[in-house]
Amino acid sequence: MTALVLEGVTRRYGAKAAVEEVGLTLRPGRITALLGPSGSGKTTLMRLIAGLEAIDAGTIRLGEEILSSPGLHTPPEARGVGLVFQDYALFPHLSVLDNVAFGLGGMPRKAREARALALLGQVGLADRARNWPHDLSGGEQQRVALMRAMAREPKVLLLDEPFSGLDSHLKGAVRDFLFPALKVSGAAVAIVTHDVDEALLLADDLVLLHQGRVLQSGAPVDCYREPVSPKAARLLGDATVLEGWVKDGLATTAFGALPVAAQADGEVQIVLRPESVRLDPAGVPAKVVGVRFAGQGFDYRLEREGRTLSLRAEEGRAEVGDIVSVSLDPAAARLFRQAR
Repeated sequence: MTALVLEGVTRRYGAKAAVEEVGLTLRPGRITALLGPSGSGKTTLMRLIAGLEAIDAGTIRLGEEILSSPGLHTPPEARGVGLVFQDYALFPHLSVLDNVAFGLGGMPRKAREARALALLGQVGLADRARNWPHDLSGGEQQRVALMRAMAREPKVLLLDEPFSGLDSHLKGAVRDFLFPALKVSGAAVAIVTHDVDEALLLADDLVLLHQGRVLQSGAPVDCYREPVSPKAARLLGDATVLEGWVKDGLATTAFGALPVAAQADGEVQIVLRPESVRLDPAGVPAKVVGVRFAGQGFDYRLEREGRTLSLRAEEGRAEVGDIVSVSLDPAAARLFRQAR
């Protein structure tokens, strides 16, 4: 199996660049999540990789083979790339079995059916092979669409918002079926999503996109704990950015001071996750302006000196209007020089 590599990929619509100088690698046997808000270029990237659109600059190559460059465009059917659309796009006039077998026209009928049944068995749907797509639930249709894409053994598999059409209680069950099947395929898998929890849960590699550019890429845990900018931090969930001032190894903020190593004196931005803030009797006072139960604990919204931030605690200890004492965890805080 070979990796798919994008180098300097740009796609423009008129004067606007939907994707600009993007570089990323999809590795075989690994799942890469493309995460970003609407308009960040996620779906455009998928269409460029699949060959549904041509690129204006850069290259897309699979191993040593160039699939796209200015003036060169390999058609979608010749790329070895499978694509699962957000709406599944199953053929309503074909059975579940025939949907999965659709792309195997070069094989004898019995061999096609055997392979399709084996794939359906991987996701628990062999007993629904003779059903019509409309007989299935949304989660079952999603599994069928994935198996249809995998039937031709693509080197690259692209999933566009694969769980967006499912009720929340179905997402976990569907993921449990799909994750092993994706891994077994050995394909380089890319999942487009705007769901942070989904990206962190499924991805081996994470790519953060904003306005058509890659902000950061790497292991999900590294992107979460070591964001390259406040903007990248916000893409991965609740992150407060406090202004501070560093002097003599200490960063002063509205919510207290932090020891900082190897930081020059001057203005900084300090990124804090809810778990970076602690209830601490020896800390500074802050007013509780919001409380929300979050399943495994409580999320508090705190205010001090006109600034707000979030705190996550395992137990409920305060109500709106209470004053609590808090401190900041220097190991979890991330400092950036103040942008000018």
